[in-house]
Amino acid sequence: MNNDGQLRKHIIELLEGKSAHIDLDSALKDFPSDKINDKPGGSPHSAWQLLEHIRIAQWDILDFCRNPNYKEMKWPDDYWPRDDGTKETWDRSVKQVLDDLQAMHDLVTNEFTDLFAKIPHGSGQTILREAMLVADHNAYHVGQIVFIKKMLES
Repeated sequence: MNNDGQLRKHIIELLEGKSAHIDLDSALKDFPSDKINDKPGGSPHSAWQLLEHIRIAQWDILDFCRNPNYKEMKWPDDYWPRDDGTKETWDRSVKQVLDDLQAMHDLVTNEFTDLFAKIPHGSGQTILREAMLVADHNAYHVGQIVFIKKMLES
């Protein structure tokens, strides 16, 4: 495997939550649907808010990577849900997060994707940087969701 293949492999490991992180699917599996809006122990966010934030931010990054007509969203208002979640909205959000994560995976593994090329409508960002941003952002908030789940179990 050449250096390009190795780099792509390492980025995929980060996106999938392997090595030092729990993967997204495992973190969300069996989360009690009646507790998705709870904020245990004074948590600033509920699991629902964190999941939706992951979904919105990940979609925004993916849109930025692929859409030459990308429109910047307003921080922080556009990145956090305004309403509580339901089992149905939770399930839809989980599906969308996993689908968009797969789309980022596909973008990174596509041999025609130049990981180092500047995104034409950006200000110096590359696909490599955006993929690492998704991995880092997801890992941070997935850790928060796991912590909330543990607090609810105790």
